[in-house]
Amino acid sequence: MKGGSIRLKGLRKDYGKHTVVSDVSLDIGSGEFVSLLGPSGSGKTTTLMMIAGFVEATAGSILINDQDVVGLPAQHRNLGVVFQNYALFPHLSVAENIAFPLRVRKLPAAEIAERVAWALDMVRLSGFEKRLPGALSGGQQQRVALARAVVFHPPVVLMDEPLGALDKNLRYQMQVEIKEIQQRLGMTVVYVTHDQEEAMNMSDVIVIMNGGRIEQLGEPKRVYEEPGSIFAGNFLGEANLIGGNLHHEAEGTLETSTGSRLRAARTFNDASIRAPAGHFVRPEKITLLRKHCERTPGKVDATGLNSLPGTVSRISFLGNVVRYSVDIGSGKPLTVDLQNGAGQELFRNGDEVVAAWNAADSLMFRHG
Repeated sequence: MKGGSIRLKGLRKDYGKHTVVSDVSLDIGSGEFVSLLGPSGSGKTTTLMMIAGFVEATAGSILINDQDVVGLPAQHRNLGVVFQNYALFPHLSVAENIAFPLRVRKLPAAEIAERVAWALDMVRLSGFEKRLPGALSGGQQQRVALARAVVFHPPVVLMDEPLGALDKNLRYQMQVEIKEIQQRLGMTVVYVTHDQEEAMNMSDVIVIMNGGRIEQLGEPKRVYEEPGSIFAGNFLGEANLIGGNLHHEAEGTLETSTGSRLRAARTFNDASIRAPAGHFVRPEKITLLRKHCERTPGKVDATGLNSLPGTVSRISFLGNVVRYSVDIGSGKPLTVDLQNGAGQELFRNGDEVVAAWNAADSLMFRHG
């Protein structure tokens, strides 16, 4: 199986006067796993449905292997599709469900049997051929839906929240299995999800959508570490945004309402003049020190380490991580994630601390 390429150019979808997808342009290479990520109403599912042919585009083009398929019925696009509810035929056996797209294509019986056996082996369901979907677990039904989507060797497989109904442990297991199958077959996958961890775990490229447009796209690590906007930074993972004003004497320095100064490695939105701004830092980049340590909080030291004084106001035990809320005297509390490792000192509510992090791990955004 060889994955197909997809090119979206100026894709738009209007419902009356309401535009739900606006000017989406995107190139997806053969064999890539691309996730469309965003909140409800961001346009990600509508974009997927336009690629599938279930929703008609108002404007723009959709090229699959350089062929414009706008106007082509869904059944003629030769795409595999996996939905959140699996859409299995309840009265057909596992083997009959998987064979359905092959029978529609009128393949010979011997080839159908061979491909069904191959697909069952691929999703580890050999021996389940005669069972009905109602006798399967959620994870097994999901495997049947995946097998049916790939059994006819489509160039592209589209998945719309396929793991949404599964519990957390099974969901992670299926993420691993889907990614392994995708890499083994070399198929191109466009995957819709609102789950940030799922997108980062599975994707070659993440496309963050907001208000019907692409907010940012790129490799997971880059999008996470270098968000191009406050929305992208807040949506993908946990984030702290400390408000203040850019200091007019030092570019990239923010002065908080309490007079503390913070440095950032990069600035966005022309954040080089005195203006309201936000200092962005991830919770796992911050460490907590006892208040009596030698470091002077509220200043950036010679090594480029930011620090702020605060008081622990809330503690959340998350298993491998302990999450602290630290009251820094202005705006929202600072969120700090510390590993729950052997010998790790735990703080208590009311402890006076110094939150410290490297300027190299920070970004600056000018508000507006």
